[in-house]
Amino acid sequence: MRSIYLIGFMGTGKSTTASALSARTGMPVIEMDEEIVRRKGMPITEIFASEGEASFRQTETALLREIAEGAPAIVSCGGGAVTVPENVRLMKESGTVVLLTASPEEILARVRGSDERPLLNGHMDADYIRGMLQKRERFYLEAADMTVSTDGKETGRIVPEILRQLEQTTTGN
Repeated sequence: MRSIYLIGFMGTGKSTTASALSARTGMPVIEMDEEIVRRKGMPITEIFASEGEASFRQTETALLREIAEGAPAIVSCGGGAVTVPENVRLMKESGTVVLLTASPEEILARVRGSDERPLLNGHMDADYIRGMLQKRERFYLEAADMTVSTDGKETGRIVPEILRQLEQTTTGN
């Protein structure tokens, strides 16, 4: 089996879905943001503040190169990983890219209490999220091999949907 890359805006359920997919497939989970925090020794908000977004994206790309060369895994990607063409190439060459989507209102409800979302700090509202989604939408759609909406769904409904689509993709049905 190839790696499964979960992409999508923050709050669409990538981490929760990755854990549930791992339980079903036995594949290990790689949380890209957590791994970058571990390697850099500082929270993402500090990385953005001290090194900038460009440096963070370079670190993401280096990590994706390692992942692409390693054993298959369930990879929960940072929300902006697909804005870098090299990242998309690495994902597509080594696995299947699954886009998780949610409405701006659903995302807001999920992330409202978090202070670890540097791109939303000071902008915790649905209109701002909607604008960011629109800016990233083409990147997500171009990268995705399949799309699954997580709006109003429990993980128990999302995982079978992903596995069904993966099976259809590999069998050609």
